[in-house]
Amino acid sequence: MRRMIIFALVTLLTLTSTPAHAAPVLLAGQESRYPHAIRLEHGPERGSILVALHGFHVVNVLRANKSGKKFRQVGAFTDEVSAHATCCGHLYELPQQVGEMPAGTVLWAGSVGLRQEGLKARIWRSDDAGETWRYLSECARAMPGGGLWEPDLSVDAHGRLNCYFADETHPRHSRYIGRTVSGDGVIWSGRERVVAVANGALRPGMPQVKRLPTGEFYMMYEICSQPGQYFCEAYHRSSRDGVGWGDPTWHGTRPTTADGKYFAHTPSIALAPNGTSRGRVILMGQVLMSADGKVDPGNGRTVFVSENGGRDGWYEVPAPVPVPSARDENCPNYHPSGVASLDGREFVGFASDFAGNGSCHTSWATSSLPPFPG
Repeated sequence: MRRMIIFALVTLLTLTSTPAHAAPVLLAGQESRYPHAIRLEHGPERGSILVALHGFHVVNVLRANKSGKKFRQVGAFTDEVSAHATCCGHLYELPQQVGEMPAGTVLWAGSVGLRQEGLKARIWRSDDAGETWRYLSECARAMPGGGLWEPDLSVDAHGRLNCYFADETHPRHSRYIGRTVSGDGVIWSGRERVVAVANGALRPGMPQVKRLPTGEFYMMYEICSQPGQYFCEAYHRSSRDGVGWGDPTWHGTRPTTADGKYFAHTPSIALAPNGTSRGRVILMGQVLMSADGKVDPGNGRTVFVSENGGRDGWYEVPAPVPVPSARDENCPNYHPSGVASLDGREFVGFASDFAGNGSCHTSWATSSLPPFPG
């Protein structure tokens, strides 16, 4: 009860005293959606923010310095087998050497190809902080007619590169979260099921894995096609080594605020320092729901924060880029992303919305995070 009261007070102070932030700034004039941002931790561009955007048949890569005050495009690439478009790609910087790739190598993993041919999770590599790119490998492939979505990369405690993805090719599961593993980023293992709930009609997807300052691993994902109000709700689970994630048939833990609010669709997480050894977890999602299953008045304007490495409940803070029209559609607030400032006191956020001509564009802005606990 004491923790719940503390979280309620933190939420109230945050919503009433957080300084107003600058108006969102358009990242690119062309079509752009599904942003994913990381902060580089190695090499000459250490501290810089890197963000990847999906355009028509191209991935555009932008970079800003440590303060994140101005972004410029530094790279772009088109996968030769992507046909008409690429989808749902994530950036990842290697924290240590994997195979012949040193720490600081930047990887991009996304879904490419045509469904009738079987979608592929393909990985591209950059050795210069996102400026130039070359194809690396394919970590998974769907059978013809099958979907394979939202690949995400993580190095486990044994130094192996893990590729997580939403797989629609299993005969008993409409969709499940699978994984393949590689010791060098080139040769991949067979796939295994990580989240494959007992009801095969349900659809886990959108996996995203982060390693906490303690060394533990934290996964956020959604489970769609559920009956009732929790139709596509966010869930999370933890792992000591980034290998064992518990019973695959378990749904996981639902991240909700003290008054029962939760996110539906496209959850995304970021880590932030908060003066403790565990740090903060910041959760973003497409649609904010109230406890009664209705769209909340704070929809498109809110992110969640949890202290103690995501263990201490969730409270609301204002989103850097408000998208009040957020809804279940693949542009408005679809897969928002963000990174914390180096001191953990600000949050640089990225979100997409429809422009006046019907195209989708991504904007960014910076907002304040709550004072550190304690």
